[in-house]
Amino acid sequence: MKRLLTTLCGALAAAALFAIMALTAVDVVGRKVFAASVPGALELTELLMVAVIFAGLPLVSLQREHVVFDTLDSRLPPALLRVQRAVIDALCAAALGGLAVLLWLKAGQMASYGDTTAQLKLPVGPFVHAMAVLCALTAAVHLAHAGSPDGESAPPVGGG
Repeated sequence: MKRLLTTLCGALAAAALFAIMALTAVDVVGRKVFAASVPGALELTELLMVAVIFAGLPLVSLQREHVVFDTLDSRLPPALLRVQRAVIDALCAAALGGLAVLLWLKAGQMASYGDTTAQLKLPVGPFVHAMAVLCALTAAVHLAHAGSPDGESAPPVGGG
């Protein structure tokens, strides 16, 4: 399951990042050489950035590569650090799960209203639904971390 999540989210983030790069290159060349930019390039870049960011969330959480403040970690006993890690993972899971629910509801509302992007008239609902699913996946990763013994899903206590 870990490999599937890593492959799918990694491929989505990589494809979106590559598309941003290609779109930017084509847009700049079009403006400089042909005096015409790609219509809706900004909107497409924004939507692709959503894909990069939200596809990266499960990957960052899975590898525990998020930003942490570990000022006191060297002074706490390993048992307390394990409890701290489990509590923080549970809180992250709850926050991301709540965000996933709110995003899902908002996506349904946007779809029912027929919300689209300003220039290209792309429907916004599917993108927000994808954001909700990726937040839910990230919440599940944190739940798995919170419920796991100090093992392969977490770096060694005090080690990083």
